[in-house]
Amino acid sequence: MKASVIHQYGGPEVLKYEDYPDPTVGAGQVLVRVAATSINPIDIGRRSGMMKEVFPIKFPGILGRDVAGTILKLGAGVEGFSIGDKVFAVADQAYAELCAVPATNLAKVPNGLDVVESAALPLVITTGYQLATQSDIKPGQTVLVSGAVGGVGRAAVYTAKGLGAKVIGGVLKRQLQQAAGLGLDQVIATDDDNAIANLPPLDAVANTIRGKTGEVLISQVKKGGVFASVVGPPANAKDFPSVRIVPVRATPDPKALMEFARAVVDKKFVIPIGLKLPLSDASKGHAAAEKGGIGKVLLMP
Repeated sequence: MKASVIHQYGGPEVLKYEDYPDPTVGAGQVLVRVAATSINPIDIGRRSGMMKEVFPIKFPGILGRDVAGTILKLGAGVEGFSIGDKVFAVADQAYAELCAVPATNLAKVPNGLDVVESAALPLVITTGYQLATQSDIKPGQTVLVSGAVGGVGRAAVYTAKGLGAKVIGGVLKRQLQQAAGLGLDQVIATDDDNAIANLPPLDAVANTIRGKTGEVLISQVKKGGVFASVVGPPANAKDFPSVRIVPVRATPDPKALMEFARAVVDKKFVIPIGLKLPLSDASKGHAAAEKGGIGKVLLMP
């Protein structure tokens, strides 16, 4: 098969489109003909070497956590799926024409959702869903979602609203207009000190942003409240011992995939797609994604 292969850590240019051995399909797995994958921050972090201590790459290797496509082969013991089914999932090594995926990760692409565009969903919606649900949100509580216009943030906002929370979206000043369509109860600029200072006491923060933002937001959480984060605890977490820190690392959740896929079909939820490229241009896609501000970047074999 053809794949976008990485032989060393570095910039986008280390992604090389070349021949690579077809994946083997073990028990409980399916072989998917990839229609599309997408670029996530974890792909950029792994490619650059920034995440090599946590997610090392065995070279030559393949990146890619999102997959959408058609089942070509069923491994032993797989039930509930058939050859020809259109599916999407959180996977691994998806920057390729073929991808072996645990059947327990898979969800079927519902009618009305384009299989290529479904590749924008798996990792960000799973992460956002679990970020919100692990924040221990109760109906009527006030929750701030940082990075609310990003894919993970959007999914966390949608989930928190579904749980009955009052949701405040934290975005940059330049993103205030962009956040207007997310159904938020309030929007604040996290790069505006006055806006932060005037926040109401928060029952929880669902954090998606690295750096100083989290350090400021944790100070606004009530005693006994929760600071859930997909990027680790803020550096000053020890100064707020009454706030419960919840680290969140996404695990595959097909039920969440189906819930969000139906919401996309019903036009209740959207992950903006900014660019679609052939997989052979993965390096261009990474360069564009690193600049940010363009929505999801899809790669199509």
